[in-house]
Amino acid sequence: MKNSFTPEWQRDEGLTMAQSNQFKLLASRRFMPLFLSLLSSVFNDNLFKNSLLVLLAFHLAKAEANTLINLASSLYVVPYFLFSLAAGQLADKYEKGRVIRIIKAAEILISLLGAIALLTNDRVLSFIVLILYATHTAFFSPVRYAILPQHLKPSELLGGNGLAQVASFAGLLVGTIVGTLLAGDVGQGKSGLLYLSLVMVVVAVLSYLISREIPFAAPSDPDLNVDWNPLTQTLKIMREVVKTPTIFYAIIANSWFWLFSTACLTQVPSFVRNVLGASEPIITVLLCCLTVGVAIGSLMCESLSRGRAELGLVTVGGLGMTIAALWLGVLSGNYQMLSNASLVQFLQSDGGFTILFITSFIGVAGGIFIVPLYTIIQVRTAEKIRAQVISVNNVFNAVFVVIISFAIIGLLGPVGIAIPQIFTLLAALNLVMLIFLLFQMPEMLFDTLAWLTYHLPRRTQYHNLKNLPATGPILILTTYSNAFTPLIISSLTTRKIRFIPSNALNKNQSIKKILSKSNRLYEPHKDDTLENNLTLNKYFTHLEHNGDLICFLIEKESSTSAMKEINLVKESLKNNPISIIPIFIRGAFGSKQRLKAEVRVGKSISASDITPQSLQALLNHLQLTKDDH
Repeated sequence: MKNSFTPEWQRDEGLTMAQSNQFKLLASRRFMPLFLSLLSSVFNDNLFKNSLLVLLAFHLAKAEANTLINLASSLYVVPYFLFSLAAGQLADKYEKGRVIRIIKAAEILISLLGAIALLTNDRVLSFIVLILYATHTAFFSPVRYAILPQHLKPSELLGGNGLAQVASFAGLLVGTIVGTLLAGDVGQGKSGLLYLSLVMVVVAVLSYLISREIPFAAPSDPDLNVDWNPLTQTLKIMREVVKTPTIFYAIIANSWFWLFSTACLTQVPSFVRNVLGASEPIITVLLCCLTVGVAIGSLMCESLSRGRAELGLVTVGGLGMTIAALWLGVLSGNYQMLSNASLVQFLQSDGGFTILFITSFIGVAGGIFIVPLYTIIQVRTAEKIRAQVISVNNVFNAVFVVIISFAIIGLLGPVGIAIPQIFTLLAALNLVMLIFLLFQMPEMLFDTLAWLTYHLPRRTQYHNLKNLPATGPILILTTYSNAFTPLIISSLTTRKIRFIPSNALNKNQSIKKILSKSNRLYEPHKDDTLENNLTLNKYFTHLEHNGDLICFLIEKESSTSAMKEINLVKESLKNNPISIIPIFIRGAFGSKQRLKAEVRVGKSISASDITPQSLQALLNHLQLTKDDH
């Protein structure tokens, strides 16, 4: 007779972690209006900014143009320092859908002013509008990221952030191209500026109408008193942020991404002209490769992590950025410079296609790097200060962008290094930053090891994940095969799994230390031991109150020890209504014959239903050798 603890190995019941498709969000009112609002805002912002830069560059004397272009770039950053913190507070204090609609209504007025400035060739008004667009973006950024966790399920958040990055970079790319083309179509009998103005105003009006469809999002802290002093507010929020090191270092890593991407983007025009010797259209092609690459990398995050908000992808993306930047630096340093080459001539040159590929690769790696960081900040930050933390992140981004801008001016000027060397230097610095993050965030190291365990060298397959509840206190029971076991178990669900320091873990101090530093170990009081059920009672009481998910690893080698540990669990759960879920692992990378590790989730068991006979049956299944299943 088949007992209740027999694992179900039917192949048709296999499930993956993320059954949801992130693109389904585009058909949902919870996300689509916000997606279009973000896309249109970034589009209009870059449409005006780039059209202004083109008009300055091509219709003024070179010296005057350079001065005004640098002035425009400097002024654009100022509102981020002045208004980001206030924007975050307003987003937390008021209903977020309403905040977005007010911002979108202001965008209509800004667009009308922009149209007047362009059509009348009013340079002063144009600079005022540029500052207003930057202010608009500074106010919109915190609320657009803070609203996502309120509208999306936890399993949808990573995919939603990926799509949000697609909207941002698509708006940036299309706005840059359209603004550049229309601003170039000016002069006697040409209507470029008129079309530019119409597009800007129409998009702003449509964006406002779309924003009215954004669902209600309750204020996070309606009693918040807004502090308009950016310095004091930054210090106040930073005191909260540093209490959770993962959030702090996620902000640092996020800002590093914008430093890295700014350094790459700003070098493209000079790189094309002075290193490749190619014509202006190649600039647009390389920018397209970068932005499309970021969009692709952002979309890949959900499938690469199966919907989990994990830091392992940050390591993967960071390594990709380092490899690509180093490759580009070495290849372009040896590139045979052309002479105003067309696109066809460039592609026919030795290394032309490779440079396009590397540029796209940088973008893809960057997308994989940045999306999990935004998701971690959203998930780990307390809801009452979520928008404020994002606003602090925006200030850090602006600081890092200013730093790299001045650093590159110094490196290319007084220091006199070449652009290929800039890419090589960025690769080296990026690797240093990645190592720094791994040391500062042990959780990132653990997630990286778990990600590699799942993907390389032999993919892990998970089955019957439907047996694992999405909420509520759960005790996972499985055997410890080797150091891969905690990594395999941690990849089961989007929920964080912690481990009780059982005898099996105590015998492997290395993996125990990694679990402890990454906050995945329930560490007992120094006077407690697992020789009695006192310690386990503490764990399970805490587990019940907090709805946590913890795992107890049973020794595989000793049947007597394993039976003793399971009996302790049974006794400790007498007064705790917590379900036990057995996990059956086949392979665990411990066999040369097995090409994969297979993990099956058993059905939920109540501690009160455990009898000596069923306990022995459960133990027999958990104690099966790696290759017996």
